[in-house]
Amino acid sequence: MNQRLIAEIGRTQRLGIINSLKRTSGMSVNELVGKMNMSYMGIKQHCITLHRDGYLDTWRRPQKMGRPEMVYRLTPRSHDLFQADSHQFTLDLLKAAEEIYGTNAPEKLLYNIFKRKTAALKAKVKGNTVAERAKWLAHVRDGEGYMAQFITDKDGPQILECHSPIMNLLEHYPIIGRFEQDMFEAVLGNRVRRQVTRNSGLYECMFQFAL
Repeated sequence: MNQRLIAEIGRTQRLGIINSLKRTSGMSVNELVGKMNMSYMGIKQHCITLHRDGYLDTWRRPQKMGRPEMVYRLTPRSHDLFQADSHQFTLDLLKAAEEIYGTNAPEKLLYNIFKRKTAALKAKVKGNTVAERAKWLAHVRDGEGYMAQFITDKDGPQILECHSPIMNLLEHYPIIGRFEQDMFEAVLGNRVRRQVTRNSGLYECMFQFAL
């Protein structure tokens, strides 16, 4: 977590707003008021400050009736406020491996890492059913900084993650997405579909499966 950015934000309430927005595609001031038990003007002023400093942007959310509603959402700059397990040094190591051992070296290294991680998870997984294992896996991933939760909605059961601590690796090596999907399938013992949504500072990775 970037301590300089934390100091710049400077207030617990602003961090609360950012954490609330992180798990959504955007919220209005009224929705934030209901979430945080603060006054409308207090929330509004914090949002204005965060918008000015580049952590939030706005968009107009269509309503069934009346004018569109203004909604705040995170910008890409806010990503550095959350846990990161990989940095430029990791990318430099993978790039060096490619230069020394060939173009397939980074993929082989990443594959080996995920293979070992999958084996470790399978050795510790708890639950006799897919749902029980999914809840356990969501809890583990949440503890690793993925802001994960097990949910069931109109699309069926899924593990939804709202952050990736290895975002910089994902952007340079998209094959990590396939490795993550394979890992989920091995731990859950079921077929899994991985789907990513990104928009401004929004990141959602959904792992869907059948019970």
